Amino acid sequence: MAELGITLVGDGELVPCVDGTERPYLSLDAAASTGALPSVAERVAEFLPNYSSVHRGAGWKSQQATAEYEEARAATLVFAGREGRDDVAIICRNTTEAINHLAYRLGLAASDVVLTTVVEHHANLLPWGRLCRRRYVECGSSGTFDIDAVRAGLDERPVPRLLAVTGASNVTGWVLPIDEIIDEAHARGVPVLVDGAQLAPHRPLPADADFVAWSGHKMYAPFGAGVLVGPRTAFASGDPFLAGGGAVDLVDLDEVVWTDPPEREEAGSPNVMGAVALHAALDALTTIGWDAIRSHDDALGERLRAGLQRIDGVRLLGPAHADVLPVATFVIDGMPHALVAARLSAEYGIGVRHGCFCAHPYLTRLLGLDDAEVEAYRQAVLQGDRTRMPGAVRASAGLSTTLGDVDRFLDAMREITSGAPAPVTYGIDPHTGDFWPHADGGPWSTAMRRLGASCARG
Repeated sequence: MAELGITLVGDGELVPCVDGTERPYLSLDAAASTGALPSVAERVAEFLPNYSSVHRGAGWKSQQATAEYEEARAATLVFAGREGRDDVAIICRNTTEAINHLAYRLGLAASDVVLTTVVEHHANLLPWGRLCRRRYVECGSSGTFDIDAVRAGLDERPVPRLLAVTGASNVTGWVLPIDEIIDEAHARGVPVLVDGAQLAPHRPLPADADFVAWSGHKMYAPFGAGVLVGPRTAFASGDPFLAGGGAVDLVDLDEVVWTDPPEREEAGSPNVMGAVALHAALDALTTIGWDAIRSHDDALGERLRAGLQRIDGVRLLGPAHADVLPVATFVIDGMPHALVAARLSAEYGIGVRHGCFCAHPYLTRLLGLDDAEVEAYRQAVLQGDRTRMPGAVRASAGLSTTLGDVDRFLDAMREITSGAPAPVTYGIDPHTGDFWPHADGGPWSTAMRRLGASCARG
């Protein structure tokens, strides 16, 4: 593999460890959020002096800000392969907001059915359940399903109003056969939404999907912008998801005349900084090229998963032989997932994700939990006890990850699983389910612990 030679803002920053030393921080949590590409940070800094209101001012800076915002919007359509189509790009906060936006705008009735899968992130499960019935494509023990399972879900009656499916799993990294899935849905007249949050930084987005949503914070533009792309006709009538200034042509005390999409869907002051950042990230990924990104991903993923498979006591979750992103999700025999993540951080300066990854139904299937076990966990959580929450550990690589980074992680994993005692003791917080090292002083002392939600919730 030829290293991409990319460094993100913040890479190599020294962080404290419990032995009193500082180590360069290694983020293996790209599947959750990525750092900023230098070109993204530089473009934001360049634009900042011209920051002003968008779509609302006659001044020079407002005109410049509006132009930058609309150029970013146009760039998202090109990135999604929508040239020559009457589609719109709605700039949102993230994928979750985009899917909630679409769920509202489709005008679903309680009796309608949306076909989705058990592989989905909660962002592509929960919005549909608030409005209509859900039908699920089940997975096998490896966390995958075949195209016949999708066909069966599409052919069941009533016909689904929509197929909502991820392009790649945020848990296992499995890349779905999305083009074939879209073809099957379209052959039956069913439109398709693709959750592209995990796919967008690694592979081209499916141009034939009716709707696609993705986030900047997973593709090296962590400035709070995401995108929903879909046909203009889907947003041309009816009330928008958000009501407010900028979405209207005329308002009096008894009537509102909504403006045209996409502005109709973007009430309030637009996040022009996020749009500028996203545009810069799209340009950077396009310049690097998908072939180079794919080669980089494949080499890292193979090194990561093969290395973990050789460590006694480690069990990888997900498909053994499939198209996957550079992601490895695993459990260690006899060691809580939250403790593994805490030790990697406090002792080695390595950041990973643990828990259920905002995909609880999928993870319970990957872990092979039965109904009684799931109910026991449910009852404990209802009582405020999260110490026994099921979960796993996920290491995920990005553009700046190197083979050396993977080797550093694998060395740490071998030490953790060796049976040697940890250098400090760890306690668990029953409210969050997280572990924290017991230390009398320094940055890892109990007094320095930040208050907040559990690292593992989702």
